[in-house]
Amino acid sequence: MTQKQPFLVRAAVGTWNALNFTRRAILNGLLLIILIALAVAMLTPKPKLEERSTLVLAPNAAVVEQFSADPSQRALAKALGDEIREVQLRDLLRAIDAAAKDERIERILIRPDRFTGGGIASLREVAEALRRFKAAGKQIVAYADGMEQRQYLLASVADEVWLHPEGAVVFEGLARFRPFYREALQDKLLVDVHLFKVGEYKSAAEPYILDGPSPEAQEADLHWMNDVWQRHLSEVAEARGLQAAELQAGVENIDQLLAKAEGRLSQMALDQGLVDALKTEDEVRAELIARGVEDEENHTFRQVNLDRYLGFLGPTEMPFDTRPAVAVVVAQGPIGSGSKPQGEIGGVSTSALLRKAREDENVKSVVLRVDSPGGEVFPSEQIRREVELLKAAGKPVVVSMANVAASGGYWISMNADRIYASPSTITGSIGIFGLIPTFPRTLEMVGVRMGGVGTTPLAGAFDPRRPLDPKVGSLIQSVIENGYRQFTGKVADARGQSVEAIDKVARGRVWSGAQALEHGLVDELGWLQDAIADAAERAELKETEYRVRYIEKEPTPFEKLMADLGKNATAAIVLAKLGLGADVLPGQFLSQTARDFAFLSTPSDGPLPARVLAHCLCEP
Repeated sequence: MTQKQPFLVRAAVGTWNALNFTRRAILNGLLLIILIALAVAMLTPKPKLEERSTLVLAPNAAVVEQFSADPSQRALAKALGDEIREVQLRDLLRAIDAAAKDERIERILIRPDRFTGGGIASLREVAEALRRFKAAGKQIVAYADGMEQRQYLLASVADEVWLHPEGAVVFEGLARFRPFYREALQDKLLVDVHLFKVGEYKSAAEPYILDGPSPEAQEADLHWMNDVWQRHLSEVAEARGLQAAELQAGVENIDQLLAKAEGRLSQMALDQGLVDALKTEDEVRAELIARGVEDEENHTFRQVNLDRYLGFLGPTEMPFDTRPAVAVVVAQGPIGSGSKPQGEIGGVSTSALLRKAREDENVKSVVLRVDSPGGEVFPSEQIRREVELLKAAGKPVVVSMANVAASGGYWISMNADRIYASPSTITGSIGIFGLIPTFPRTLEMVGVRMGGVGTTPLAGAFDPRRPLDPKVGSLIQSVIENGYRQFTGKVADARGQSVEAIDKVARGRVWSGAQALEHGLVDELGWLQDAIADAAERAELKETEYRVRYIEKEPTPFEKLMADLGKNATAAIVLAKLGLGADVLPGQFLSQTARDFAFLSTPSDGPLPARVLAHCLCEP
C-alpha cells in the first residue's frame, strides 16, 4: 500500500503545478496572439502612405539614446497597456530627415508637450533636424496644451506656434537643488559617512557629509548652467525673432507681465511673441484640413504618426548588406561592473560591443555615442581600453557626446580620434571619490556592540559595523589619489597636454560642451551625424559607399519578430485592430531621496569597502 504524502509536500507539488500551468498558459496565449496577428497581416492589404500627408510628431515619450528594454519586453508591455514610454533619438532624426526628402510629406505637426523627457542636448539635436526640414522648403506647425522651456525649444523652430487658450509657456531657468543628509545621517541616525576624494569641485557626494552645497560646488554649477541657459535663450530668441534679454526679463518680471495679461498665462505668451495664435485642438484640426487634405473616414486631416512613418521607411539594416560600415555603439546610463542590460553601461557588456566592432571586418570605423554621468572606475577603464584597441587595429574612433558625458563618461571618451559635443553637453568632472558609511554608533544606540579578534590589524577593519580605522582611511585615500593621477595622466596623454594643464580644468569641475571646447577637452561642437560623417571620412569611405550600423545586444529570434511587428506599418494596423497598444500614462519615477540612499547603500564590487567612483551626478 502506497504511503500517503505529507500535506506540505502535496501543497508544494500542487502550487508548483499551478504555477507551471499558468506560465504555459501565458506563453501559449502570447504565441496565439502573434499567430493571429501574422494571419491577419497576410490578409490585410499593404498600407499606402498617401500624398500630401502631415507627419505628426507626438510620441508621448521621453527621448533616449537607446531603449531600456528589449523588443519583446516593449511589445508585451504595450499589449498589456503598460507601454514603456521611450522614443529613440535616432528614430526621430531618421524620420525628420526622410520626411524632408519625401514628396508625400507636406508638413510636420509637432506636439512639443508630448515630448515628456529628454536632455537639453538631445532636444537641440531634434531642433537641428527640424531646421533641416524647413530648409527643404517644407512647413512646420507646433501646437501644445502647454509647454515648459525644453519643450518650447522644439516649438520655436516651427513656422507657426499655436497654444491652447487655457495653456501656458513656462520659462524658469536652470537649477540644481538637492537634499543634504548630514544631520539626518550623522546626528539623528548616528551613521558616520566617510568621503575620500581629490578635487575641490568633486561635489557628487557632498549631500552625505554637508548641510548644504560647498562654495566651490555653487561656483562651478552656476558657471556651466549660466552658459547652457544663455545659449538656450539665444537659440529660442533667434528662432522667434526676439532678443535673449527680452526672454530673460520675461522670467524676472513674470508677475508684472501676468498682471498685464489679467492672469491669463496663454495671453502672456501671446503678448511676449512666444506663440502666434491661441487655438483649441478642434480649431487646429480644422485649420490643417483646410491647408491639406481631409481624412473623411477619421474626420481629421491626412496624417501619419512617427511609428507608422518609420514602418513605411522600412528597416535600417538590410540582410546580406556587405557594404563597409560605420558602427555606432551607444553608451547610455551609469557605468557599472560586469554585464548590464540594454540602456545601461557595463564594463563587460559595453566592452564586448566595441570588441565586436573591432573584430568585424566590414566595420571600418566606430562612433561611440556617450550619454553617461559616469560610475565605477574599473569598468570605465575596461571600456577605454577597448577604444585604444580599436585604434590600434586601424579603425578610427569618434566620440559623439549627448546630454552628459562627465566623469566616467569622459573617461571612456578621452582616447577617441576626435570628440564632438553639443554646446549644451555636460562634461568634464574629471575627478575621483570614494564613499563608505559605518554605523557602530547606530548599533550602540539600540544596545548592540561589536567585539572579536583578528589575525592582523587589517582583518575585519572594513566591517561597516565597526568604526573606520584611520589607517584604513589613509589606505583608501591613497587609492583615490592614485586614481586621480591615473585619470588626469590618461587625459593629458590622450589630449596632448601636460598633466598640470589638465589638473587646472579637472579637480572634479563640470563644464558645458562649449566651455569644454575652450579648455581643449573636446575637439568640435556638432551633432551625431557630424560624428558619423567624420568617422566615415577617417576611414576614407564615400557617402554612397557605406552604411551606418548600430552594434547592440544581439536580439533573440523572438525579439526580432517582436521588433519587426513594432516597426512594420501593416503590423501596426493589425495590432490596432486586435485592440493592442492603447495610450497609458507614463510610470512613476523614484524620488531624489530614494535614489540618493540607493546610491549610498550600493555595495562595492571591488576588494575595498569604498566604491571608487568617477561619477558626476550633475544634471540640472
